[in-house]
Amino acid sequence: MLVALVLVFAFWGFVSTRAEYSEKDKEKIEDTKDEIKELEKKIQKETYQKEILQKNANQIQDRIYSVQKQINLTQEDIQEAEEIIDRKEKEISDREEKIKKQKEILKALLQNIYQKKRDSIALMVFQKNGFSQISEKFDRLLDIKEKILNLTQNIKEEQKKLAEEKKDYDQIKAIKKDLLEDKKDEKTELIIDKVETQSQINEKQAKIGNLQARLNRLRSILSRFLDSSYSLDDVVNAVKLAEKKTGVRKEFLFAVLDKETDLGRFTGGCYYDKGSNPVKKHMKDIDKDVFLDLMNELGYKKNDKKLSCWPGFGYGGAMGIAQFMPSTWVGYKEKIASLTGNYPPNPWRLEDGVIGMALKLRNAGATSKSKEHYAAKVYYCGGPTSRYWRDKCEAYADTVIEWSKGYDDYF
Repeated sequence: MLVALVLVFAFWGFVSTRAEYSEKDKEKIEDTKDEIKELEKKIQKETYQKEILQKNANQIQDRIYSVQKQINLTQEDIQEAEEIIDRKEKEISDREEKIKKQKEILKALLQNIYQKKRDSIALMVFQKNGFSQISEKFDRLLDIKEKILNLTQNIKEEQKKLAEEKKDYDQIKAIKKDLLEDKKDEKTELIIDKVETQSQINEKQAKIGNLQARLNRLRSILSRFLDSSYSLDDVVNAVKLAEKKTGVRKEFLFAVLDKETDLGRFTGGCYYDKGSNPVKKHMKDIDKDVFLDLMNELGYKKNDKKLSCWPGFGYGGAMGIAQFMPSTWVGYKEKIASLTGNYPPNPWRLEDGVIGMALKLRNAGATSKSKEHYAAKVYYCGGPTSRYWRDKCEAYADTVIEWSKGYDDYF
């Protein structure tokens, strides 16, 4: 919530109090700001809905993976069942063939026994010990017959058992096939759901893109009113660079920059030596001299860049992104240039201004989070000797710290 408040209200909130515009321009600015707020709300809503759809799509995809895994396992089970069934069928066939052969052997033996029995009886009376020999052979043949019958019975029992096992696996295979079809149907339905959800995501993305394009156009219009061409991405990148170079926390830098110049969108509403209330009337003499030298060094004319107007107390004439007074900027010039590589550094250049701001805050102790409040007061008022140290400076620092908490979430 803090982020939303900061990005909506803080992003635009201090322009109208600092700039000097015609009533018509002010009305246009306020209308544009209102449109921007509405678009930001719509984009936030559409983005939230898109995130929900994307989460659903991810869950559907996870389910598709899970179902496909079940399909693969079921297909493996069916294949295994088919292999077992084929093996059982072959074993049954082998048993049937074995029974057939045993029957043929038994038939031949029985025929042999029958023929031997007849021949033996006919010759029995003519041979010595004939009865005992025939009886012995007959008993042996009967024993073989009994063994063959037992073997045949065992084979039949094995065959029956195999048939039952095959039937069981046939049932397993049928169940697995039904399960496989169910899983395939489930996968198809999930794919359809995913396609529909992705279509909704694409629609949301297209809508967000259109809203963002409108938002960018409105911001461009507002930037022309505010004499600024910085995008939010430009500001974020500059703040991250300054944190890397100086060690001052980016969320804190962002809040100070927001408070000072509305994130670089408003770097002043008055000119040095023109208009109804020229800034030079409210500048220290040393700042006037330094300002003119600096403008000459940067190749500007004295009224090419806007400066901060006189707020009714203190001084006017702060320059650029970081709102440094000219004499303050000169004291940081060399260090800024060494960190950015920009010679000479320019207070109206985003990168230089943010680095300068970070250096000044670092000097006031802002590399420690516990000292950020004090550093913010120093940045605004110069030090405890300021007559505004306990009121305006305190309020300024309180606001900066509160906003920086919102930017914690943002970054």
